[in-house]
Amino acid sequence: MQLTRNGEPVGKDEIGCIGELLAARHLRSLGFKVLYRNFRAVEGGEIDIVCRDDQVLAFVEVKTRTSLRYGRPIDAVTMDKRFLIARGAMAWIRLLDLPEGSINYRFDVVEVLLADGEPPDFNLVKEAFETPEPLIYG
Repeated sequence: MQLTRNGEPVGKDEIGCIGELLAARHLRSLGFKVLYRNFRAVEGGEIDIVCRDDQVLAFVEVKTRTSLRYGRPIDAVTMDKRFLIARGAMAWIRLLDLPEGSINYRFDVVEVLLADGEPPDFNLVKEAFETPEPLIYG
């Protein structure tokens, strides 16, 4: 993957956008049905990709890096970030207007490594974390 444009390095935000686009394509190639990208809840929660994996609703966080110099991308999914993702997920579920407990869901992380001159490398971590307490559906 080329990480420069006109000889200048691509910025962090653009790398993140590229990673999310590539992650959505990767999930589709694995049989996931992508339902929505970049969901932002009124309450402040956020989800990079909402998709369905068979009968499970998957809320996916995408973390993109250009190297592993500072650790794995999943290491950046802190407790604060998990809380924001879960808050967004609960808002999404409320929009479905289904009885409590009637939907199976999980939180996944897709790690994307974009090394200059190399094809993208993906690592899907299913069930990367559980709903943080005290956040509940309802």
